[in-house]
Amino acid sequence: MPRKNEFLNLIKKQRNAKKNDRFEGTFLEYLDLVKNKPTSVKLAHKRLYETIKDRGLQTLDVGSENYRDIFNGDKIRTYNYFEKEFFGMESVINKLMRFLKSAAFKGEESRQVLLLMGPVGAGKSALVDSVKRALENAEEYYYLDGCPIREEPLHLLPRSLRKDFSEILGVHIEGDLCPICRHRLMTEYDGVYESFPVKQTGFSQRGRRGIAMVPPMDANSQDVSVLIGTEDISKLDMYPDDDPRVLSLNGAFNVGNRGIVEFVEVFKNEIEFLHTMLTATQEKRVPTPGKNDMLYFDGVILSHCNESEWNRFKSEHTNEAILDRVLKIEVPYVLELHQEQKIYEKIIDKSDFRGAHIAPHTMKVASMFSVMSRLQPSNKCDLLTKMKIYNGEAIIEKGRVKKVDIRDLKDEAKNEGMEGISTRFIMKSLDAALSDSDNGMITPINVVDSMIKQVKEQIIDEDAKTRYLEILQKIIREEYLRILETEIAKAFISAYEEQAHSLFDSYLDNAEAYTTKSKFKDKITREERAPDEKFMRTIEEMISVTGSARDGFRNDVTAYMFSKMRKGETVDYKSYGPLKEAIEQYLITSVKDIARIVTRSKSRDDDQKKKYTDMIGTLIEEYGYNESSAEEILTYASNNLWRDS
Repeated sequence: MPRKNEFLNLIKKQRNAKKNDRFEGTFLEYLDLVKNKPTSVKLAHKRLYETIKDRGLQTLDVGSENYRDIFNGDKIRTYNYFEKEFFGMESVINKLMRFLKSAAFKGEESRQVLLLMGPVGAGKSALVDSVKRALENAEEYYYLDGCPIREEPLHLLPRSLRKDFSEILGVHIEGDLCPICRHRLMTEYDGVYESFPVKQTGFSQRGRRGIAMVPPMDANSQDVSVLIGTEDISKLDMYPDDDPRVLSLNGAFNVGNRGIVEFVEVFKNEIEFLHTMLTATQEKRVPTPGKNDMLYFDGVILSHCNESEWNRFKSEHTNEAILDRVLKIEVPYVLELHQEQKIYEKIIDKSDFRGAHIAPHTMKVASMFSVMSRLQPSNKCDLLTKMKIYNGEAIIEKGRVKKVDIRDLKDEAKNEGMEGISTRFIMKSLDAALSDSDNGMITPINVVDSMIKQVKEQIIDEDAKTRYLEILQKIIREEYLRILETEIAKAFISAYEEQAHSLFDSYLDNAEAYTTKSKFKDKITREERAPDEKFMRTIEEMISVTGSARDGFRNDVTAYMFSKMRKGETVDYKSYGPLKEAIEQYLITSVKDIARIVTRSKSRDDDQKKKYTDMIGTLIEEYGYNESSAEEILTYASNNLWRDS
């Protein structure tokens, strides 16, 4: 019983708080409220824009050359409202918010339909759903009590007084009274509009308050009443057919007034069905059923479709009037590896699979496949390199950072990101791998197998199937084996970081002495020593720096490091990409043979057993494996990585 009372008290407290917070009064009292709080009067675009913007925003730091190139030099803002739900969609979200901001300031966008166009699974519907949720969490709005379209109470003011009231209240007044409220004003309140009741409410898609969705319909089932409502045939015998009391204003534009009307797969509808949308955008009015006047409409019209539907629709010259009122935003697949990975991690984290053990690199491997499937081939670099460049990674070639202009790559692939493997496809592969697992664990190995199976079963186009299988079976397997070899070798190295730093310090001392034609003091013996040419060459050969290139590399390293030191920046072995790679490769090579022997050995001696156990422990403690996944990847390495050894 005490628990029951606790529940009841909690329910009553919430209900009473909500009731007490809501305004109920006359239009005259509403005018006083507006005077004290002019921001309560907003048109739909402004309300939506400010609801999202007021959650916070930041301008993305695009100081790096790579980021500037990724975003084509555009100023990119990140919005707090979207940051935990959408990844790699910064440009799309910025275009969306730019549209809403322009419309909020009554620019041309306020009379346009926003169209999100992109491939299946690119996030169009999710983005629209998120925008609708933002509106549901927006500040509640005021409306005329009993109005079927919940219109702005200021519509009661006669046009002759609107200028005066606008100045007094500090607001802009736009729109006309709907025919039902006009009739009620004259019959129920004798034209005394200051006595008309006003209420407060919030937006709700389920409650059909300010948020409406129009699904695609075939030609046989299309009826404009879905958009504008109907005449109540039960009342036609009671009132004349032009009497507003016969109207049942329950169409999408009636429901979505003051908020959002969403058109799903908009161009699957017949052109005649879309003429109402054109009127709503161009004239901010929609027809009423029967013989009544046009109805003022204040709302954001959002629509979405795929590329084939868009191309079919725009190819018809008779559709020019609608196309002129459409602002298209392309929503491509994500092409940045680290952002794509965040998407899968988010989805898994929200599912009941979140407790499963996901071995390191599993999500990365899945993301590599989805991203590479979306990239177009280039003569400037291979597919794997292109993916890394798009991901902001420095490409090291012969001791130097390889210069490949992202803008050049993007310019030669204009439609990139509009085709390929969808997020849903990858998630089905991950779900299948998790479902098939007997120990609640997935690794890159069984996820790749799952994706191969999905490609063979689900992809119909034979050319696409061949290309996808090559990515999975060749490019990704080889890249994963490279990652795995490096990781196993690092796990085998005792005090890896310390050794790397020691090698870095030694190389820098030797390179400085070499470039300045001087000697350096040994940190241990304190003796003056000449540069060790053999030692430097051993490091440099790890990244194919040979012959005459050695002098240039040593000069570059020395100049770069001392430039950072003069600026007071921290310098370590990771500071200069080419040298970091050379040092890591040196260390990996030095233990590779031993790691291979220990990993492959079927009957280990005591020393090998200890090394193997230590390696398993390092993989668990420092790299994020559990015992089962560590054993699995080491078995995979012994069977594939060192198969011919």
